[in-house]
Amino acid sequence: MFGFSFLVFISVFQLLPVAPYRMLALGATPASAGWFLGLLTISCAVAAPFTGPLCDRVGHRRSLILAGALLSVITASYAAVGDNRVLLAIVVVHGVVWSALMAASSAYATSTIPPARRAEGLGYWGMSSILAIGVAPSIGFWVYGFGWRVLCLELAVLNVLMTTVGWLLPDERVAAAEAGAAAIVEVRQFGIEWRVILLALSLSLISFGYGGLTSFSALFADAIGVTPRSTFLTAMACSVIVSRLLVGRRLDRWGASVVLMASLVIPVCGLALLAFAGGRLGFVLAGLAFGAGFGLMWPSFATLVMASIPVARRGAAFGAILAAFDTGIGVGSATTGWMVRAHGFRMAYALAAVLAALALPYFLLARRRLHLGEAVH
Repeated sequence: MFGFSFLVFISVFQLLPVAPYRMLALGATPASAGWFLGLLTISCAVAAPFTGPLCDRVGHRRSLILAGALLSVITASYAAVGDNRVLLAIVVVHGVVWSALMAASSAYATSTIPPARRAEGLGYWGMSSILAIGVAPSIGFWVYGFGWRVLCLELAVLNVLMTTVGWLLPDERVAAAEAGAAAIVEVRQFGIEWRVILLALSLSLISFGYGGLTSFSALFADAIGVTPRSTFLTAMACSVIVSRLLVGRRLDRWGASVVLMASLVIPVCGLALLAFAGGRLGFVLAGLAFGAGFGLMWPSFATLVMASIPVARRGAAFGAILAAFDTGIGVGSATTGWMVRAHGFRMAYALAAVLAALALPYFLLARRRLHLGEAVH
């Protein structure tokens, strides 16, 4: 599953940084070039509460194979597109398929991990995306040097390889049995996990800041003369990896709830540090603080929620988490862009810090009302 997800992310993060340049080459304005990522994120967030339950019905391994095959066709089709409107129409479909892939892969990965080490395992598995994101953009721009069509065909080949890895995986029922997890039963209900969405809004208050960081931290670095411009994102990625390696083995022993509450507080410090940063040291400290909390937030939240979700509804639950998380990223990116233009970078990240500070109080209130995080027998 680590290899499967590494191929997923190394493919999509070659495409995302390059796609705006392709749109500009086809006549788009700089403002509209960002719609590629925007529509991908929005369509994923809207579709995830529905594609997650669908994956539970179809089967998680089967969903991985079907989604991988569809992504192979979608990325290959980009090569033939010469109109921005068609490109944006295809990326909406891409986002829907992406939501199914993310929900199914999260549910499948959870099934392969022994319950007593679930948070640790999810943290290790999640590092596949961090490592892929670290190298994919550079590879994407290098391949793009040979032409847009060459890049699209290379991505299609990666997705075919990803689909092949999915085909070689055992059925989730076999994986669950080998991991000593609860048996996966036939799904008889199809519905959205509204309780999970409401609780996961606490994550969206943090991912709001993440959306602004991924889109504008490099521009902020340029504005105040910090080099290299990737200083914040590099420090954040290193912190995510280190925190998962150091804390991962202890996460289940300490308790997902305790780690989650800490991980909802630490990113606030990172955003506040960035809002007042005056140079490279400030960027590094802010990136380390944000990454330390952000890196532990997903595995601890998923572990906590999965304790009260029936095995047959895990796809629906992960779809709900994805919907809230991606909504925060999309809204955060758009709002930060407006705030930067109107009030500057510091005010934009100060706003993100204020919203992130609401995550823990909201989580505690919502958990008390929704009764999530209690084991299901």
